[in-house]
This record gives sequence, C-alpha cells and structure tokens, in this order.
Amino acid sequence: MGFNVSLSGINAANADLNVTANNIANVNTTGFKESRAEFADLFNSTSYGLSRNAIGSGVRLSGVAQQFSQGNIDQTGRSLDMAIEGEGFFTLSMNGTRVYSRAGNFQTDKSGYVVNPQGARLQVYAPSADGTRFDGTLTDLQVLATDSAPKQTGLVNLAFTLPANASEPTIATFDPSNSNSYNQSTGGVTVYDSLGVSHTQTSYFVKGANANEWQVYNYVDGQSVGAPTTLEFSNSGALLNPANGQITLDPFTPATGAGVLNLTLDVSGSTQYGEKFALRDTRQDGYASGKLTEISIDTTGVVYARYSNGADTALGQVALTNFNNPQGLQSMGNNVWTETNASGIARTGAPDTSDLGQIQSGSLEASTVDLTEQLVNMIVAQRNFQANAQMVSTQDQITQTVINIR
Repeated sequence: MGFNVSLSGINAANADLNVTANNIANVNTTGFKESRAEFADLFNSTSYGLSRNAIGSGVRLSGVAQQFSQGNIDQTGRSLDMAIEGEGFFTLSMNGTRVYSRAGNFQTDKSGYVVNPQGARLQVYAPSADGTRFDGTLTDLQVLATDSAPKQTGLVNLAFTLPANASEPTIATFDPSNSNSYNQSTGGVTVYDSLGVSHTQTSYFVKGANANEWQVYNYVDGQSVGAPTTLEFSNSGALLNPANGQITLDPFTPATGAGVLNLTLDVSGSTQYGEKFALRDTRQDGYASGKLTEISIDTTGVVYARYSNGADTALGQVALTNFNNPQGLQSMGNNVWTETNASGIARTGAPDTSDLGQIQSGSLEASTVDLTEQLVNMIVAQRNFQANAQMVSTQDQITQTVINIR
C-alpha cells in the first residue's frame, strides 16, 4: 500500500514539473496563458463508505487549468498586431471551423486575407453599404491594395472678409483677365469631377455702387458658371444676402468625359470688416482617387483602410467571443482553442460591448507566465518528488527489515 501511495506522489510531482516546464517554455509565446496543475486526494472506499480511521490512498492529477488572466500589452507599432484589453477571444475560421485565440499577431496572405501564422482567417462583422454600421454577418477580413474611388465636389465652403473701405474698380466692365476690373479674388479653389480630375473654381469680388454691396463672379477653369450674385452686408458687417449664405452655380461640363459638375458655394461665414481682404477658409467635399497608405484599427475594432486622398473606408469590425467558462475550452495548440460542452455556448459580439474588451492596435498581449514564480514552483515540485522518492526508499528498508526477521 505504501509503495502505491508514494508512487502516486511521484507521478503527481512529475506532472507538476511538466506543467511548470511547459509554462517556462512558453514564457515568450504571444497570448499564452499560464497553466496550473490541480490535484485531488484518493481514498479507498467500500459500499458502506469510509471508516473513521481510513488512511488516504495517495494523490491524482485532477486537471490542468489554464489561467485566463490579462497579460501585459506590449507596443509593436505594426497596424495588424492587435491585443485584447479585457475579456474575449479573437474569432478565427480555420478551414471552416470556428476557433478562438488571444494571440493577435496577424498578417495578410497572398489573397489579402488577414490570418494568424497558421493561416486561420480573422472574422469581422461586414460593414453596411455606407460604412456607418456593421450587421450580424461574420466574414473573413480582406485587405486589398486597390485605389480609392474619387468623389465629385458638390459643396465649396468659402469664408472671407471684404474690406469695408473698398472703392469701385477703375474699370467698370468686369474682365477676369484684368485685375483693375475687380477688387479681390479667391485665387482658385481645387475641385474634382466624377473621374477625380481637378478643376479650379475662382470667385471674383467687385465693390458695388451701393454701400455694403458687392458683386461676386464665379468661374470654373476660366469659364463663367452663372450670372453675378449680389452680396449684401449689414452696417455691422454681417452677411444679409443671400439669406442662407449659399450660391448655386450653373452646371459645368468637364472636357474629361466626367459627369456634369454641379457646385454650391457656402459663404455663410463671410463678413465685411476693416480695411483688408482676408480669405479665412477654403474647403470642398470632393477628392481625387487615392492609393492605400495604411490600415488602422480603433478601440471598438473597426478596421479602416486609409488612402492618400484622405478617404477612410471601413472594412469591417473585429468580432470577439467570450464563454461562461473559458477554462473549459479545448486547446488545439498554435495559440488557439475550440468550444466544448464544458466551456458553454460561444457569445460573439463587438469589442467594448457587454463583457468584451477593447482592441489595442499596434500591440500584442504577452504571455502571462511569471518566470520567477515558475522557478519557485519548480523547486517545490522537485522537493515533492524527492520526498516521495525517499518515502519509497523508506518503505523498501522497512520491507527488507521484515523479510530479514528470523
């Protein structure tokens, strides 16, 4: 009996050493979760139960439990590196099988899909057509180095201050080629047609005969786009006319083969003050085509493709999954787990919702193994092994003594 008890102790200590060795081996494994050997004592029992003076029958390994604590988050600066700050797992598709991981060292494969080192594809919620929301459909995240489509300009914002002491031009008839026929100009604002080709929109300001009145002439690529518009200011310099601050220009047909360019000028922020002309704002809502420059991911897991023209396109939102009992997950190796009956049903959602953590882009979660703690555990397990081995030796000596009785 004593030999078996000591043997169970040796096996338990050996299992403890193996778990510790595995922890130490994975001290630098991204997203690795430290394991802990758990033991239970053994008692022989009969149909009548245990007697009050029963002696235990040793120990057994009851389980190896992974500890899903938060690991340190280390900055890497690489956009596709992701760490989860809080609970949850990255949701991956491995040849159609759903698996889960805390390791966010992702990369793109030859087809542009975002995958882990073993080729499992990262799952995201697909964006709506306008990119403002994400539906409940999970799909593979794909990053393609395509150009961003251009956007035609529709609105031009102009904010300027006209000099209150200005005089009428010396030449009465307006001529954009003669600076003596107008007082000021915007110098040209770049606008874009439907093909992303740039054009120049210019506004010329002419002081009128009436006090606080100006005429504004608008041109695109040197071509007039409508009759002059009267700008009227109050005696305090505020814009009175047009009342809504907007000027609708005549349609302009580019020679590039693009669609008709319909522009509206918003001059609502303009004033008439002082003695000097000031152009305070020139903005427009169009842009040319652009090249992919970077991929960025915010804390809610939305993945954006950013282009050289300033456009941002949402590619999807990273899907995180959590379980009622993460320790019930089955480890598959390669830093991934699969769902089991013991883990409970997978609950998948967007980052930073419910009990799911946030996404830290450009970072990786380090292993949770504390090397100092593991070295202490190794010493303790070694002592347990030696003590149980010594007990076997003691049992052997006692047995030999009994055999040698004459």
